Amino acid sequence: MKFTLKICLFLSFFAVSTHGQTLFEFLKVDASPRSASLAGSFVAASEDPNIIFYNPAGIATLKDIPVSFSYIKYLMDVNMAALAASYDFKGIGRFGAGVQYINYGSFNEMSEDGIKTGEFHVADFAFTLGYSNILDSNFSYGVNAKFIYSGIQDRSSTAVAFDLGLLYIFPESNWSFGFSVLNLGNQLKAYYTTKEDLPVDMRLGFAKQFAAVPLKIYFSFNNMADREDKFLDHFKHYTFGGELRLSKVLKARLGYDTQIHKDLKIGTTAGLAGLNLGFGITAGNYFFDYSFSSLGPVGSLHRFGLSTNL
Repeated sequence: MKFTLKICLFLSFFAVSTHGQTLFEFLKVDASPRSASLAGSFVAASEDPNIIFYNPAGIATLKDIPVSFSYIKYLMDVNMAALAASYDFKGIGRFGAGVQYINYGSFNEMSEDGIKTGEFHVADFAFTLGYSNILDSNFSYGVNAKFIYSGIQDRSSTAVAFDLGLLYIFPESNWSFGFSVLNLGNQLKAYYTTKEDLPVDMRLGFAKQFAAVPLKIYFSFNNMADREDKFLDHFKHYTFGGELRLSKVLKARLGYDTQIHKDLKIGTTAGLAGLNLGFGITAGNYFFDYSFSSLGPVGSLHRFGLSTNL
């Protein structure tokens, strides 16, 4: 069986845009438009249910029962959706749940002679259950457990993984620092006989809310678990962004991913690759978010999100 040109091109672009060469790379795709517009610099974020996908320690900063749904228009006819929610159990701690689903569309099944013999579908899915609690008034910890499924035609693969995270907030100066290790685990079932590695990711970053201006900045070192020849090379992939409150109902966001810009450079230029833009609108107890992410000559991604507190 031969894959069509469409899936070959897509898998190449997908591997570049997620910086990876391992299985279940969809776990590294930014799940929400807010985080994406900040280039994924979300490890030190707080008070957002989507923090479960970046640092489970941030779950402890949530209030009430927040729920968030996001939709991503990926390349070609690929679509992705994410759902996150959280609930506090008094005396036990706060729990969170998240779902990530990506559908790669349908593909032609071809014989070795190039004759179409049918169609097949490709999809990935991950369910996350998280727990977070307070070590002291400003210090929280968290852990996620994940079940991951991937299906290609009549083949499938499953895995379990864990995330670990810490978050420290300085309320007087409005600084927060976050650290997380994501996707620690193993395949339960391989597509064939050879088991593959999961996309382990280590992140370290900070966020700062300025008092004089309605601006919050974010910074994150990502992919620190990648194998490197030199110690300092673990810090070569970083992202940063800013969120500016323009009014009580409108926020503007901007982010930049240095690795995306580097990976998608053709010749001497990568165009706008790595640039992310977005905005958020507040309407009562509802929050609408949009982001645009440029992949330069490859294309662009559009994300839409809606969240609320129940």
